[in-house]
Amino acid sequence: MNSSTLALSVLDLIPVRTGQSSANAFAASIALAQRADELGYERYWVAEHHNMPSVASTNPPVLVGILAAKTKRIRVGSGGVMLPNHSPLVIAEQFGILEAAFPGRIDVGLGRAPGSDPVITALLRSSGAVSDVDAFPRNIADIEALLHPEGASFTLSSGKNYDVRATPAAASAPTVWLLGSSEYSANLAAQRGMPYVFANHFSQGNTSNALDLYRRTFVPSENLTEPRTLLTINVSVADSREEAHALALPQLQQMARMLTGQKLTALSTVEEAADAVMTPAQLDLMAGMAGKWIIDEPVAAADRVREMASRYNVTEVMVSPVAAGRVGDDLSSTPDRLRALELLAAVVHREALVPQL
Repeated sequence: MNSSTLALSVLDLIPVRTGQSSANAFAASIALAQRADELGYERYWVAEHHNMPSVASTNPPVLVGILAAKTKRIRVGSGGVMLPNHSPLVIAEQFGILEAAFPGRIDVGLGRAPGSDPVITALLRSSGAVSDVDAFPRNIADIEALLHPEGASFTLSSGKNYDVRATPAAASAPTVWLLGSSEYSANLAAQRGMPYVFANHFSQGNTSNALDLYRRTFVPSENLTEPRTLLTINVSVADSREEAHALALPQLQQMARMLTGQKLTALSTVEEAADAVMTPAQLDLMAGMAGKWIIDEPVAAADRVREMASRYNVTEVMVSPVAAGRVGDDLSSTPDRLRALELLAAVVHREALVPQL
């Protein structure tokens, strides 16, 4: 694939490491988004996770507004809003406002996983959200209709129509993407004629099947005439492969702890991770994940990004920079995550490498 045709984007979970406050983590992600904007990244999405000590990305609409206000060009969106947790009208109103404030720069990524534990899920749904999986396609249709400048018309039990708009006098609508890690989501996106993001960064190896299904069964819609998709990848890029692995180790350990039911804490620093003792089962999990992530020096990392883009026939790759912080780093920054974006863009976009300060 020609580098000039490959767009790079960012997925941010807003990690919280040892010693950081939520305010520190938000400041670090604002700086990361601003640098991604300067480097020519296409879009910057934030995830939805709840009650996790190492993840501050709990409320995508609020974060999207903050990041859009602090950047100039880059598209900003949710990757994604977990639809079972929220009312479709609330989501449409939130992103309708964001689109009005930042026209042409807002994406709405929708997913169906709860992104939380059962207690948090119950608390979120007390607001009237619907947990029925069968409601998911209907809720997506409602959000798309509500975001349309003409609004949506709902039929009441009396038989009368009731017109609703997410925001009055909308001049444009945000782009709505469907997120997923299964053939169910791929098929739904195809049937609705929606752009689709496959969560390759945590999938179980069914990326090709899902993307093939999406493209093969795609039905053109008012918003999209042909299939559109992108690929997500966890990356750690540094000046050497050894350094890249050391920077990825805290996140690998955190994922292994979560998958084995161990209590989670804030994300370890590089130095803490180097001294951590992991079980054989956790080490096996880490090795498996590391093989799927891109952990390497810039040229090799860029080559793998391009190879994966070619293999899955995508023209945009969304990277989740997993590099951890070090002891002594400014708590309101993530220098090695920022550096990873610089190094990767330098090679993929054929820019001059940024010297390490």
